[in-house]
Amino acid sequence: MGEIKQAFVLGAGLGTRLRPLTDELPKPLIPIFQKPLITFALDHLLAISVEKIFINTHRLPETFAETFPDDSYRAKKLVFINEPVLLETGGGIKNIEHELGNEPFITYSGDVLTDIQLQPLVEEHFKRGNDVTLALRHTGLGSAIALRDQRVIDISNRYGTPGEFDFANIAVWNPTVFSRIPARKKISFIPVLGDWIGNGGKVGGVVLDEGKWFNLGSRGEYLEVHRAIMNGWRPAYVKEDDWTAPIHPSATVDPSAQILGCSALRTDCRVGPGAILEDTILWPGAQIASNARLIRCIVRARKTVSGTHHDIDL
Repeated sequence: MGEIKQAFVLGAGLGTRLRPLTDELPKPLIPIFQKPLITFALDHLLAISVEKIFINTHRLPETFAETFPDDSYRAKKLVFINEPVLLETGGGIKNIEHELGNEPFITYSGDVLTDIQLQPLVEEHFKRGNDVTLALRHTGLGSAIALRDQRVIDISNRYGTPGEFDFANIAVWNPTVFSRIPARKKISFIPVLGDWIGNGGKVGGVVLDEGKWFNLGSRGEYLEVHRAIMNGWRPAYVKEDDWTAPIHPSATVDPSAQILGCSALRTDCRVGPGAILEDTILWPGAQIASNARLIRCIVRARKTVSGTHHDIDL
């Protein structure tokens, strides 16, 4: 059975649904307790012995350089490819054809957090001799993909077969895909796959409904993943011990302040006397004034907040 040794992590999305949170930080870098979101994808890939990881960026590439100052993660080299003009998923794959070469690779969305099993996806890809194998789920967000006998036969009802499954943003590809994508063009890989299906391409699918899967497409989902972690959910592939700490050791909280619910404070935060935080996330360097009260709020990096606020990003 074959192995996947290289991965392309999609980090160039705009994160528009999470604005204003993503105005100053790309969505893949938003913190989940003490850990940047994209590092879950990296941990997941390293757990199946991926050796080379490519990451595309678009907005604010300097923030990736700050997060990974030596272009590495857990002693594995990361290769960043900036797209000054956003190429979307298909164009992004074509853009690094030279780097990926003639070996199969896995794509993984840098803004997804999941503990689904990747090995069944890889095994199915090689066992069936597929060109592409998609991870599928009943996500409740979409049902564009029609699957019969582990083969994707339609996407977005293009050939008249209604879908039942959603794409879980993880897939295994053979390098044969490169010839299907036009060069230097902004294009999603969805129409590429639709054409390929019509031309007899072997597009497989594996339904991976076990485990949790968070798309983090809204502030509600962002808070929900913190709640799930606070309630004990842990992806087994994460080897760090202290990433779930509600309060980073460098944060300063006045003894009279209250930190309640699934709140999380990152590096260098400061919470003043009498302040109350409930189900509230503070990004690095956030400053909370005395007697402030924040309920279900998200405070961006280095912002100073006073007063009472509910259900808002600050």
